[in-house]
Amino acid sequence: MAKILAITNQKGGVGKTTTTINLAASLAAAKQRVLLVDLDPQGNATMGSGIDKRDLPSTVYHLLLGSKNLSEVRYRSGVGKYDVLPANRELAGAEIELIDLPRRESQLKEALQTVENEYDYVLIDCPPALNLLTLNGLCAARSVMIPMQCEYYALEGLSDLVNTIQKVRANLNPGLEIEGLLRTMFDPRNTLAQQVSDQLQQHFGEKVYRTVIPRNVRLAEAPSYGLPALYHDKLSKGAKAYLALAGELLNNAAKAVKA
Repeated sequence: MAKILAITNQKGGVGKTTTTINLAASLAAAKQRVLLVDLDPQGNATMGSGIDKRDLPSTVYHLLLGSKNLSEVRYRSGVGKYDVLPANRELAGAEIELIDLPRRESQLKEALQTVENEYDYVLIDCPPALNLLTLNGLCAARSVMIPMQCEYYALEGLSDLVNTIQKVRANLNPGLEIEGLLRTMFDPRNTLAQQVSDQLQQHFGEKVYRTVIPRNVRLAEAPSYGLPALYHDKLSKGAKAYLALAGELLNNAAKAVKA
């Protein structure tokens, strides 16, 4: 059974999509069967996986509205060696169209149930907002990964996000847990970043991943080539960091099984 992980933060620009793409590629490189779900109408995770969002006959939009089944909207990222449920601007219209559907917040969950035995990991790239798309991601997931920058405003946003997760758990998905907090775009020379990082570790303890994602030019460049960083420059600090994160996830999963 797949581990379904929503990668989310209501604050934009914190590295959600970068994390989703590069973690998917790193897990696939570790021989894991991976499905990436792009729930952001910007379609950046789709493009960053080497799939042109402009020429797609069917996307996750059609899946959520029930006009296509999952096998009809699933594509292969040849560069990343994982499967993708892609998105483009059409998905923005799903917000309005989903409102009239019964169990509108569970459309993705029900679709994924048909294939979850085919994968080891399902990574859901959520949009930077609390809307019906994000709710679909949180209802489908078993746990949440929260990428965040170590800056002052990030702590305020984190408090709001934790409250949101608690409400979803109380009303829609009782099994939802916080998998972990991922420090992204980290600059060790920045005193404030160090202070915020320390505060996170004090408050959340083992929920903070040991792996830290640095600021890295190669991570920023890779999407323009339609590549995960691992296949743009495998020796870059960014690529190595996401490989380490994948290793940490796999080790944690192995420990959980033994426990």
